[in-house]
Amino acid sequence: MAKLTNWNPEDSKAWEGGGSRTAWRNLAISVPSLLCAFSVWMFWSVLTVRMREAGFPFTSGQLFTLISIAGLSGATLRIPSSFLVSLAGGRNTIALTTALLIIPALGAGIALQDKSTSFSTFAVMAALSGIGGGNFASSMSNINGFFPKRLAGLALGLNAGVGNLGVSIMQYLVPAVMGASMFGALAGAPHIAATGKQLWVQNGGFVWVPILAVLAVLAWFFMDNREGQDSEPIGLALLKILGLHAIGFASTAVGVLLLLQFKLGLLAQMGVLVLTILICLGLMKLLPGKIKVGLDAQFQIFPRKHTWVMTVLYLMTFGSFIGFSSALPLLIKEVFGKYPMGAINPNSPNPLAYAFLGPLVGSLVRPVGGMLSDRFKGSRVTHWSTILLIIGALGVAHYVNLAQGSATPEIFFPPFLGLFLLLFVATGLGNGSTFQMVPFIFEPRLAGPVLGWTSAAAAYGSFIIPAVFKIHVQAGTVHYALYGFAAFYTICLALNWWYYARRKAEVKC
Repeated sequence: MAKLTNWNPEDSKAWEGGGSRTAWRNLAISVPSLLCAFSVWMFWSVLTVRMREAGFPFTSGQLFTLISIAGLSGATLRIPSSFLVSLAGGRNTIALTTALLIIPALGAGIALQDKSTSFSTFAVMAALSGIGGGNFASSMSNINGFFPKRLAGLALGLNAGVGNLGVSIMQYLVPAVMGASMFGALAGAPHIAATGKQLWVQNGGFVWVPILAVLAVLAWFFMDNREGQDSEPIGLALLKILGLHAIGFASTAVGVLLLLQFKLGLLAQMGVLVLTILICLGLMKLLPGKIKVGLDAQFQIFPRKHTWVMTVLYLMTFGSFIGFSSALPLLIKEVFGKYPMGAINPNSPNPLAYAFLGPLVGSLVRPVGGMLSDRFKGSRVTHWSTILLIIGALGVAHYVNLAQGSATPEIFFPPFLGLFLLLFVATGLGNGSTFQMVPFIFEPRLAGPVLGWTSAAAAYGSFIIPAVFKIHVQAGTVHYALYGFAAFYTICLALNWWYYARRKAEVKC
């Protein structure tokens, strides 16, 4: 609405005199906006499943690539997005970035109307949907400044927790809207699946357009820029937002072009990821003024050993959560939807009837991980959640191996699903515990930048995990991917124990 002057949430008199209403009003709009941002970012996990059923002429490898592109873009955009609120104002940032999400939602809906749409068009839409992934950084930064410290944990927990729930809500809502012509002639004709069922796959994109439009209007008229945020003139503020997004997209474009032009192995794909990050940071370093000053302060965390240890641990927790969330529906389709010789399994479980349960339980237990960490220490909760991750990954690998060699793969689905839900529970607990550890490891001036960096780096799990599954699905060795994840979790277990959990650890937290 307007720029808030003399804003100080720690002033109890000002807080009781109207500050509280202002803060909660901003949070009330921020929460559904972030939820929808996560939904659009992750909706390729569902769209790719229905694209296969509707007969789009893409291989399983190409469909996993679309998921990876969205992950790469969303994670990369988190880097510049962490600066948006301080440079352009919270209201301006949330309103514009929410409105920008209409582009991939509408674009995906239009592209999905026609099975002759090129793969490159879908790749562009997947990259644009990464705006939703970047929105997490700006949204959390914005809400953090509205609440006093005594309420910051609750406010940030609601914003992040309900935002993460967007993945689960999307995986439940999008399949539901594909069964009927919700938008009449505007949505076009349905696709006909091999079973004869009508599928309006395009509705999975279109359904978000009116919701995003309403939220963007609400953000513009009912959210606030705080004093000290460089939000005037408004036109310049909006150009800053678009400019920083352009840097993120330029960096992503290099990575996407390399992925699409060359058949890269896993190590080469990880090299593409690192190159994308370096290009993004390098381009931002060339910018003048506040951005360069902010980056110089941020770069102080990189020579510190614990920055990298915590980056690995947060990649284990949030990276696994977001990566498994994006890959699980298509993974179920690939593992249980075919017999060993490649024929379609008519008894295959419906991936979209179950996949939403994973991100749902992972999001719901995240606050539990934080509360347990407050009581028993974060490193201890991280220790046990990592053990659960190892058990879950090995268990899922076992049942995937059995399913891929069985004439009745569907009989192994219940234990597969149960163990995958265990993985999600473990990621949720670890999300809460690792986030809680950072303020105990770093002094206050570094804790914020570390949290920002680790959350951005961990989001690359949405690229890494689908990329790993893509390679092993094509090779018919999905269980090897899970053995690899279990090995990574074992390394994380050792790192957490050595630096934080053992009796003579460097930092007790």
